[in-house]
Amino acid sequence: MTPPLGRTLCAMITPFTPTGALDLDGAQHLADHLVTHGCDGLVLSGTTGESPTTTDAEKSSLVKAVRQAVGTRATIVAGVGTPDTARTAHLAREAEKAGADALLVVAPYYSRPPQDAIEAHFLTVAEATALPLALYDIPSRTGVRIEPDTLLRLAEHPRVKAVKDCSYDFLAAQKVMSRTDLAYYAGCDEHNLALYAVGAAGCVSTVANVAPAHMRAVLDAFDAGDTARAAHLQRQATPLIEAMMSNGLPGAVTAKALLTTLDLPAGPPRPPLRPAGRRTTDGLEAAYDGLKTA
Repeated sequence: MTPPLGRTLCAMITPFTPTGALDLDGAQHLADHLVTHGCDGLVLSGTTGESPTTTDAEKSSLVKAVRQAVGTRATIVAGVGTPDTARTAHLAREAEKAGADALLVVAPYYSRPPQDAIEAHFLTVAEATALPLALYDIPSRTGVRIEPDTLLRLAEHPRVKAVKDCSYDFLAAQKVMSRTDLAYYAGCDEHNLALYAVGAAGCVSTVANVAPAHMRAVLDAFDAGDTARAAHLQRQATPLIEAMMSNGLPGAVTAKALLTTLDLPAGPPRPPLRPAGRRTTDGLEAAYDGLKTA
């Protein structure tokens, strides 16, 4: 099956200026860099893109700017998920107008709706545009799962095409993959190869902000039949994955800290997030340097 959103997608940060304004020039520069170095898809305004603190207008402007920068070289997936069904549908329509290829829709967070309400939420968004949907299952942030049975029902809708999986539930993922045509994408970098090996379509990687070629190489090696090399490359990335994703800070903060040291557009995160401190940044640089020299 041809991956509907691409195979190696980056959960791209949203660059800001030093004063906190949206940096569209920086976004174009970073997007071009990521695509040139191996990403065939970009997820904008997701968790790593600080979607809770960007305005609706900024989200649309970001899609337009990145589309201009990458053209048809990469799929643009616009994050439109909010706790409000009406606003999510509105953002979906605006993303379609701005030139997105697909939508990433997270389960409605904070209010913790029951499964029938979650299903109705997604179906409303699916009917709002002609774009394909990727459903984002990340219960650690939303407070609620998209249960496997709910996914099985949603898979019957012609525009529900994919799942970004951050459930940490391999059995549930394989259950849905075995019974539907939904394209699964690993949303946690430590699971990229493991989920790919059982039939996932690819990954949506935060670490790809700083190591796009390496994250692609893992999947390339597996596709080439060199599973030992794929496993080796995944293990090589483990210290960087751990430093970026398991040190108590969001990936948006750690990715921006590293991108700044690499002289790539990033800027500070918006409050309530705060920039990484010197000690954390030193640890991130050491992990990144270790990957380069491995």
